[in-house]
Amino acid sequence: MRIMTTTANTAEVTFEAAWNEWHGERERYYRDPLGWVSLTGLYWLTDEFETVADLPGRWRADADAAYVQGIDGTDRLEPAEGAPGLLVDAGDRRIEVIRRTGSVALRVHDPKSPHLKAYNGIPAYAPRERWRVVGTFTPYVQPRIVTTGAVVEGLEHHHNAVGVIDFELAGAAAQLVAFGGSSTGLRVMFTDATSGVTTYPGGRSLSIDAPDADGTVTLDFNRTSNLPCAFTDYATCPVAPAENRLAVAVEAGEKNPR
Repeated sequence: MRIMTTTANTAEVTFEAAWNEWHGERERYYRDPLGWVSLTGLYWLTDEFETVADLPGRWRADADAAYVQGIDGTDRLEPAEGAPGLLVDAGDRRIEVIRRTGSVALRVHDPKSPHLKAYNGIPAYAPRERWRVVGTFTPYVQPRIVTTGAVVEGLEHHHNAVGVIDFELAGAAAQLVAFGGSSTGLRVMFTDATSGVTTYPGGRSLSIDAPDADGTVTLDFNRTSNLPCAFTDYATCPVAPAENRLAVAVEAGEKNPR
């Protein structure tokens, strides 16, 4: 028997294959033996030299840098505010030195982490075309800074907001504040009616290609992703801004992995 295929069938297969490739890459990223799931601790430094947990050396920090005694080839590190940390080898482990809201902390990546051993991947909703929608990006006259809290009490994150995206989702009009640069691509962080139920309560993130000349963008909520804090207690991720709360249940993208 000959099975007939249609353009619609082919498009659906292509759509699902592309999503599977994206999801597979996300799975590989979080299975990195020295990645986010391998974290075993987050330790904030003071201005006095002290030992930190079972880590080598003695550590302290001030407004300018972090300092360590007793690790060959390393005595001063200058992590940038909000940026990925600077890495120091410690046998099989890596010590990541980060600066957040002016304070310095050490994160420990361990390939033997029990969290990594117990990691079962990223649960996700099955991809559906209905969650892929077209919107309109309207840039601000001037970018503005949006400040949000973080999953760690007392920390703040400052985001470069460049405009808003208007769209319709599940039959309702919606709007999200977008971060990034309109020429290089946009990013939104949001919560919705699934947050704290089936998805991570602090919010999820969605990357969006740069707008067309007329402001048209495509939001594929099937590719809504967790931030690292959904996987570990030792991340310092932002929470979604209050204005990016969607009333609908976005049953698309990644679910809460814990």
